[in-house]
Amino acid sequence: MRFTALALLLFAGAALAQPNGILLIANPELSDPNFRHTVVLVTWTEEGSTVGVVLNRPSPHRLADVAPSWPGAEDYKGPIYSGGPVMRQVLVALFESKDEPKARAFRVLPHLYLSMHPENLQPLIAHPPARMRLYAGFSGWAPRQLEAEVDRGGWFMVRATEDVIFRKDTAGMWEELVEKARGSRTSREPAARIARR
Repeated sequence: MRFTALALLLFAGAALAQPNGILLIANPELSDPNFRHTVVLVTWTEEGSTVGVVLNRPSPHRLADVAPSWPGAEDYKGPIYSGGPVMRQVLVALFESKDEPKARAFRVLPHLYLSMHPENLQPLIAHPPARMRLYAGFSGWAPRQLEAEVDRGGWFMVRATEDVIFRKDTAGMWEELVEKARGSRTSREPAARIARR
């Protein structure tokens, strides 16, 4: 039933043409090393796939280490985060923009997008906005895989906020959000109650 609540939150956003960013917070008992003690920002694509990035795994690498052929890689000094176990060689940007991106991107929150399209990434790397994070790889789930994980209690969930997404120091983020999620009505209530709001 927990996944039903997640689906309602996400589909409600899609149906109302609103952003649908959700934070998945790994249950302390989740043993998968890819996601142990992680906070994952996820959204659903127009096709219904679930994609996202891990927010609390900064890496020691720089863009020039990960993607030396990118134009401007040597000049980009920001950190690179580990976005997840899928396609770790692919760059993903999470960024704020008042204008809708020119190339394919997933809207997570108002004016906040997730994209791996080179036409979006190249200008972002050349002229980084105030709020942007770069990730190596991303997180994704096969059909019904995330549903099964949530139903088994592997994840807590809360709505995403920009303050959490762009938190500078991610140390302690997971622990704090586990406590928040344990007390969150969204994480505990039956799906029927959420649907009635």
